[in-house]
Amino acid sequence: MSKIYVLGIGPGHKDYILPVVMNTIYNCDVLIGGKRHLEDFKDLGKEMLYIGSNLKELIQYTKENQQNKKIAYLLSGDTGFYSMLSFLKKYFKSNELEVIPGISSYQYLMAKVGQTWHDAYIGSLHGREFDFLEVVKKYKKVILLTDQKYSPKEIARKMINDHIQGKIMIIGENLSYPNEKITIASLEEVIHISEFNMCVVVIVDELEI
Repeated sequence: MSKIYVLGIGPGHKDYILPVVMNTIYNCDVLIGGKRHLEDFKDLGKEMLYIGSNLKELIQYTKENQQNKKIAYLLSGDTGFYSMLSFLKKYFKSNELEVIPGISSYQYLMAKVGQTWHDAYIGSLHGREFDFLEVVKKYKKVILLTDQKYSPKEIARKMINDHIQGKIMIIGENLSYPNEKITIASLEEVIHISEFNMCVVVIVDELEI
């Protein structure tokens, strides 16, 4: 049975793609992923399919072609952290998939600021909702993926309105790209920063020295 490859391609820049993932990409016939991600591989001469609102069509294509083409899904970050892997497992058995992990955006950010994350709560507000305020109260270190609805400013505003004090926010934008920006600020300072792009947000009681 031909495998369908599910590949974690890291936070963004090709330098952070694992060699085993790159080798698999070179050996595949079809690459499926976001437009920005596939842009880096356009010179390889592979068949490319973009992920959008066409998920059912991509699944159908994969089922029809998995026996005669090597197909790879390229997923940002790590395959095991809020990725498309959960969706793919609804349609393919585990023995049909070969999953190779990548470096997650939060791993990258925590390394950049020299902080550990083994003791952190790790969650996502990217297209999801949960009571992160209660989590922030309970944990001294919280890592969140965000979106435009739950921007760093909105997260800070909600914490201030809930009378949460003394927290520090570490905000990573465009991680691994040339325009990468990392901001470390108090809740009050974050409120007054003009704009943020898609971010990883870390909320801590204090920075590790």
